[in-house]
Amino acid sequence: MGVNQKVRVAIVGSTGYGGVELIRLLLAHPNVEITSVISSSSAGVPIADGFPHLTEIMLDNLDGVDVDLIAQKADVVFLPTPAGVAAELAPKLIEAGLKVIDISGDFRLKNPASYEQWYKHKAADENYLVEAVYGLCEVWGNEVTETTRLLSNPGCFPTATLLGLIPAIQAGWVDPDSIIIDAKSGVSGAGRGLNLSAHYSEVNENLIAYKLNKHQHIPEIEQALSRIADRPVTTTFTTHLVPMTRGIMATMYAKVVGEHSDTDFVELYNQYYEGRKFVRVRRTGTWPATKHVTGSNYCDIGFNYDARTGRITIIATIDNVVKGAAGQAIQNLNLMMGWDETTGLHFTPIYP
Repeated sequence: MGVNQKVRVAIVGSTGYGGVELIRLLLAHPNVEITSVISSSSAGVPIADGFPHLTEIMLDNLDGVDVDLIAQKADVVFLPTPAGVAAELAPKLIEAGLKVIDISGDFRLKNPASYEQWYKHKAADENYLVEAVYGLCEVWGNEVTETTRLLSNPGCFPTATLLGLIPAIQAGWVDPDSIIIDAKSGVSGAGRGLNLSAHYSEVNENLIAYKLNKHQHIPEIEQALSRIADRPVTTTFTTHLVPMTRGIMATMYAKVVGEHSDTDFVELYNQYYEGRKFVRVRRTGTWPATKHVTGSNYCDIGFNYDARTGRITIIATIDNVVKGAAGQAIQNLNLMMGWDETTGLHFTPIYP
């Protein structure tokens, strides 16, 4: 690719929240040109018809899913699609010479049987599961290179949870068998589709626990923690729906191994994430809130050690649509292209 030549990008699944957020962020990326926005359900319709905030900004009609046409127009394809779609589509796109960044989760789990158990869809071809690079940038970003053809973007809950836990587990400061994760998400995490649980009257002034011990992000979290611990790790993971649009707060509890204070944890995490611009470690005695990261690609992390119980409480917050989906996908695109990982992501959180 020549100097100053922009990378051509297509988005399949452009009418979901993840797809629309990709459009918003990529329109401001200096090295990218969006050449195709694709929706199997809305082909031929101007995207602004469904998303009026894009009026006079995004003038293209939505394309249908046509691998040959996509290959003519793009170099990289993002797949913020429902579960099961990318498993079929990504191999075809790769064989057509395209790089693929999957946001759906179809390539996160290396064990096909585990995927089928948790996602209730047929797993992707095992050769592609092996090839897919898991793009948790701050941990395994060195594995995302210009030769990467298939990138699996982490899930929203796993992103907050893993960034909050991995440094402590890798250092041997917490007992992996003691981990309990209490995670809360805004309603946008449920997607744009219509369902009773996302109705205003059901969500407003309400707090709902859901998918108890059945959430599809459980095996993703355990797979990554097991890789860090170098042994099988199981966790207790409970998700809750809270009456806000964006944001995830993962509150994690674990038994501390050895003698380590709040300040020790802050220093450990600052060292681990040194130079990684999108993880912000809070100073001792302060803790993050979802509003502190809204609209941004940041993950904020804070700690409190309870000497009485011998447990550490770790709190991690992200914007589920940005760092938990579109923003991290662009961060991975940057690594795949050999660009600085922060390119196109320089913006502060929206506050208040």
